[in-house]
This record gives sequence, C-alpha cells and structure tokens, in this order.
Amino acid sequence: MSIKEIQEEIIEEFSMFDDWMERYEYMIELGKSLPIIKAEHKLDENLIKGCQSKVWLFSELENNIIKYSADSDAIITKGIVALLLRVFSNQKPIDILAAETKFIDEIGLKEHLSPTRANGLVSMIKQIKLYAIAQQTKLSN
Repeated sequence: MSIKEIQEEIIEEFSMFDDWMERYEYMIELGKSLPIIKAEHKLDENLIKGCQSKVWLFSELENNIIKYSADSDAIITKGIVALLLRVFSNQKPIDILAAETKFIDEIGLKEHLSPTRANGLVSMIKQIKLYAIAQQTKLSN
C-alpha cells in the first residue's frame, strides 16, 4: 500500500469519531500495536530530540524498504509514533522523502496537541525523514 493510500485510510478512520476524546482513545489503542524497538536499540542515540517524553526510533533497511520500530514512555506519544510508523514503515526511502504529511492536519492532530507534543510530532517526522535520507544514501553508493 502506498503512503498516500495509508494516509487516506487514516483520515477515513479518524472521521468515524465524533470528538477528540474518542480519537485520543483510538490513538492509545494504536500505541499498543506499535512495532516495539528491540532493547539493544533503545539507546540514547536513538532518542528523538525535541520530544517532551522519551521516544526511541530505529530504522533498518531490508530489501530497499525501511522498517521502523519505536517506543515511548508516554501513551499518547506512543499512539502518535504508531500512526507515523504505520504511514512510513515498510516503504522505500525515496517515497518517504517525497511524502507529504497532510493527513496530520486533515485529522486535526496538531491542533489538538499541546505545543510541546506538537513540537515532538514535528521532531518525529524530521527524524523519520533523516533516517530515510541516510538509508537512501546507502542505496545510492
């Protein structure tokens, strides 16, 4: 499934909820299905800078596809990173780099987060893209 198709699927899912409490509950549920980072990758170097809570993110390239894994010490943040990994994991680095993140605005996520969580969201996306740049560079060499 393409990044765009996954984003459209998420927009559709979030449109089923009437209010943000239901959406938060859904995000908490998504966080429970997060591909958890292996203990040996839960290192300071994999911590995302700019997040209020601790978020570890790891990427590996397998058959020209990036697989991300992550974890967080906060349940809402875990849900946010689970959403992002659903969109960007198992994709080609070049597709990740070209992808827009309009779905975040369309589901109203950023406007319903505290300023520090919104900054953390931006930091997570930035790190996902940085990993994609690094993996794309490996493929080009």
